[in-house]
Amino acid sequence: MYGHQVPQNPLKLMYRVYRYILPEVEKELAGLRKLAENIPDPELKTQALDSMASKKFHCQGGCVYAAANLRQRHALIPLIVAFQTISDYLDNLCDRSTSLDADDFRLLHQSMLDAVNPDAEPKDYYALRSERDDGGYLHHLVRTCQRNAARLPSYRSVQGYVTELVSLYGDLQVYKHIRHDLREQQLLAWWRKFGDRYPDLHWNEFAAASGSTLGMFMLFLAASGDGLSPSDAAVIKDIYFPHVCGLHILLDYLIDQEEDRQGGDLNFCHFYESDKLLVERMSTIVKRAKEDVSTLPGASFHRLIIEGLLALYLSDPKVRTQTGVRNVTRKLMKRSPLARIFFLVNSVWIRRQQA
Repeated sequence: MYGHQVPQNPLKLMYRVYRYILPEVEKELAGLRKLAENIPDPELKTQALDSMASKKFHCQGGCVYAAANLRQRHALIPLIVAFQTISDYLDNLCDRSTSLDADDFRLLHQSMLDAVNPDAEPKDYYALRSERDDGGYLHHLVRTCQRNAARLPSYRSVQGYVTELVSLYGDLQVYKHIRHDLREQQLLAWWRKFGDRYPDLHWNEFAAASGSTLGMFMLFLAASGDGLSPSDAAVIKDIYFPHVCGLHILLDYLIDQEEDRQGGDLNFCHFYESDKLLVERMSTIVKRAKEDVSTLPGASFHRLIIEGLLALYLSDPKVRTQTGVRNVTRKLMKRSPLARIFFLVNSVWIRRQQA
């Protein structure tokens, strides 16, 4: 499906990650850092550099998908790094925004919609905010995505579904960052448009799933092979969204609970009535995610992605400082398969190397 043999076990996957993926991700980020250092506006420059420094692991993790088709990594790695960098940069701009303007946030996120449309002309994404001069940084990221997406043999088959997921992502970012007293009601109104499609989800789980870029990266990977049909792309999108995507972001919110309480930030784990329900729902989503990916070609690779997510987040140092989260983590890690234990040890080792 991806034009190359997919790694079927943790050792083969991690060999490819260390041998090919991480060095090439670092090379891409180094080039972007040089551009960011020359951004004229001091606030935009600060947020661009900070997003790469504090969220580098997002790019590293996303580019694991390129390990499933090394022959196309020349397109997949620049595409994933540039797209994830836009996501992290805009998240910083909205989180630390000088405004609470929904139109401003939506215009900023138009850059992500343009990035996945090779025919789109980049726009003035800063038109509704006071900080505007980024020296062409965001346009460079958009064009990098467009150029590399167009290089993928089956991109036209996945483009509509990538756009659908990017649109959901943008909606979430808008509603999540507006005035605190409006956030929940806007998110619930948004959920009512989609609830009938996902009757097994709670509204906060749908919102969490919308905040993940993994479904987009999976579609990029699928497009890196020849002969993918639009109907195949639709099946792949439904396999990844909502359960794999939801698990990804719920784990992120799980470990950030105390940090978000202190900062007054919205956290989707706070909407469960109890830790018991949180564990039940997350366990169900893990189970459904594994069932969903079992139908994909190279299913073992996608199961490794799920085990890697669990290991990465549940081994985070933030877990140790939060009693409730620590208890939830113990329950989620019960009967951990060997692959998860392998990734757990590997995640701890990587953090020590980067400290």
